[in-house]
Amino acid sequence: MKIDKTEENGNIMKFVLKDARHSEANAIRRAATGMVQTFAINSVTFYENTSAMFDEYIAHRIGLVPIKTPRKPSESEEVVFTLDATGPKTVYSSELQTSDKEVCVANDKIPLIKLGKEQKLKIECKASVGIGYNHAKFQPGMLSYEDVAEGTFNFYLESFGQMKPQEILDKAISYITDELKDTAKNVKKL
Repeated sequence: MKIDKTEENGNIMKFVLKDARHSEANAIRRAATGMVQTFAINSVTFYENTSAMFDEYIAHRIGLVPIKTPRKPSESEEVVFTLDATGPKTVYSSELQTSDKEVCVANDKIPLIKLGKEQKLKIECKASVGIGYNHAKFQPGMLSYEDVAEGTFNFYLESFGQMKPQEILDKAISYITDELKDTAKNVKKL
C-alpha cells in the first residue's frame, strides 16, 4: 500500500492510495472521520438569554463550531469558553473567549445568533475531547474516495479547521496501525 499526495491547499488535500483493497481504503475513511480525537463544545451553561431563541437551539449551534485541536489532548481535559453579548448585533464565533490560547475557535466568522435591541446572551461553555463515531461535532473533516482502477483510489480530504488535513490523515493511519497491533497481540494469546 502506498500513498501519494497530489495536492494540498489550505484545508483541502488530495491523495492517491495505490496497491490497496476496498476494505483498506474504507478503513482510512472511517478512521479519519470517526476515530480522530478533537475538541468540541459539549456543555453550555446559560446565565442570561433574553434572545428569541431557545437555550437548546443556541447550545446546539455553538456545539457545532469547530475548535482547534493543536496537540494530543487527554480524554479528561476540558477547556472553558465564555460569551457575553448585548444586541442589537449578530454574534459570531469570534466572541467565544477561551481559557486556553491553543484551543480556540477554528473559524471566527460563524454566525451564532442575531440579537435584537437590548437582548442579552451570557454563557459559559466547556469543550471536551471526543471522536466523530460518538457525535458529528467531533469530526475533524470529511474524507471521500473513488475507485479509479484496480487497487487505486483517489481521495479528497477536507478539514473543518480543527487541524491540518495531513494531521488528520496521520492520526487516522496511526489509529489503524495501533488497532492492528492490538489485534495481533490478542490473536497470539489464543
